[in-house]
Amino acid sequence: MAQLPHRPSQTTVAIVGAGVVGLACAVELLDRGAAVVIHERGPRIGAEACSWYAGGMLAPWCEGESAEEPVVRLGQEAAGWWERHTGEVARQGTLVVAPSRDRSELRRFGQRTSHFEEIDGEAIARLEPDLVGRFGRGLFFAAEAHLDPRRAIKALGDKVLAQGGTIHFESPVEPAELDADIVLDCRGLAARDVLPDLRGVKGEMLILKSDEIALSRPVRLLHPRIPLYIVPRADGHFMVGATMIESGARRRISARSMLELLGAAYALHPAFGEAEIVEIGTDARPAFPDNLPRLTRRGRVIHVNGLYRHGFLLSPAMARMAADAVLNPQSRPEMLHDLAA
Repeated sequence: MAQLPHRPSQTTVAIVGAGVVGLACAVELLDRGAAVVIHERGPRIGAEACSWYAGGMLAPWCEGESAEEPVVRLGQEAAGWWERHTGEVARQGTLVVAPSRDRSELRRFGQRTSHFEEIDGEAIARLEPDLVGRFGRGLFFAAEAHLDPRRAIKALGDKVLAQGGTIHFESPVEPAELDADIVLDCRGLAARDVLPDLRGVKGEMLILKSDEIALSRPVRLLHPRIPLYIVPRADGHFMVGATMIESGARRRISARSMLELLGAAYALHPAFGEAEIVEIGTDARPAFPDNLPRLTRRGRVIHVNGLYRHGFLLSPAMARMAADAVLNPQSRPEMLHDLAA
C-alpha cells in the first residue's frame, strides 16, 4: 500500500503490538504527523490480542464502583475518541439491575458510583421492553456507551494504513533492537521480561446467539460474589462476561465460570436458556499491582501497559499521553514513569 512520503523532520516511531493500545497510539501519532510502523507477532489484527475478547463497554462511571479515580476521569475521553476515529460507538447508556434478593447490591453499587438515575420497573421496561416485569429497580447511566471491540480494532487498523502507517504481521521483534527515534512497547503480558511487576488477570467470556430477546445496551447483573454483564452485538449475538481471576493462565475457561456466565444470562432472561453458544473465549489482561496503567520510559523505549480490564476505556487517554511523551520529551504526562536507560 502506498505510504505518505517521509519528511526528514518527522519523528519515526516503531510500535510493538497491534492490540487496542498499540493501534490507538499509532492513530494518535499519525494524526500529529509522526511516521509510524507497527510490528505485530500475529498473522492479523486481533489474532494475538486480549482485546479480541473484550466487552467493549465505555462505562467510566460504572467502573467507579471498583476502579480508582483516574479510570473514571480518563475514561470519559473514550466514547468521543472512538466515535471520531471509528464511528463504531452506540450511545445507549448502561443499565444496572439486580434480582430482588440482591437489592442491597444495587444500593451498594449506587453508593460507589455517580452520573446515574434510579429507575423503577416501568422505566426499565421502556428502556428494554424484553425485560418487562423482570426487575423492580435499576440504575441507568445514560451518558455511557459501548462498541463492538472486533469491529473497532479492525477500523483502527484500516485507519493506520489509510493515514500512511505500516503494519508488519508475523513480525516478532525485540523493542530495544528496532531502528526508530522512539519505540512504543505495547506487548501486554509479553513485556514481563522488562516489566516484572506485570501480572495477568484472566477474563472469560461467551458469545451467545438468540433470536428470542433483544437488548439495546449493556446490562450489568449484580451478584454478591461477582458482577456479570451482557453486551448486545449485531445479528442477535450477545457477549456475556467477564470473570476476573488472578492468573496469567490463558485459553481455558473453568467449569464454575461457565456456569456463572450461563446462569447470569438465564437470570436476566430465560430465553437465553435456549441460546446457541457461538464462542468461548479467555485471555489474560496485563495489570500492575495498583491496577492503573503506566507509561514507563527507559531511554528511547516507552512501555504502554497495564490497562487491566479497561483496554477500550483507557486506550484513548493513554494514546494521547504516549503521543505527548514521544513528540515532546520535556512533557510529563500523568501516567509517565521514568526509569534508567
